[in-house]
Amino acid sequence: QVQLVESGGGLVQTGGSLRLSCAASGRTFSRYVMGWFRQAPGKERDFVACINWSGRITYYADSVKGRFTISRDNAKNTVYLQMNSLKPEDTAVYYCAAASEGWGTGVDDIDYWGQGTQVTVSS
Repeated sequence: QVQLVESGGGLVQTGGSLRLSCAASGRTFSRYVMGWFRQAPGKERDFVACINWSGRITYYADSVKGRFTISRDNAKNTVYLQMNSLKPEDTAVYYCAAASEGWGTGVDDIDYWGQGTQVTVSS
């Protein structure tokens, strides 16, 4: 069992930055591919980024490439999402996710979800 708790969301102006954190419980954190998804009002939950167990391999949605960076610290059981050059269309609830198999780029691939943190980008 893995429990995920996100933090770091908030309100920021266009062009600003935020760093999201996701603290995971459990001793098996390093076994999971970790990722971030987001869901805007009235829309489906979409993949944002994921990172493999070692942190050496990452994947990003095209919409965030070059602006967002995912990283992890297995010693702290924490995964991060650094978000730069934020745009109003980045406004959403951001969810931390853990996948035991595959790359966890689809919602059906996810074994555990966090409760979500709101990110609002004002224009």
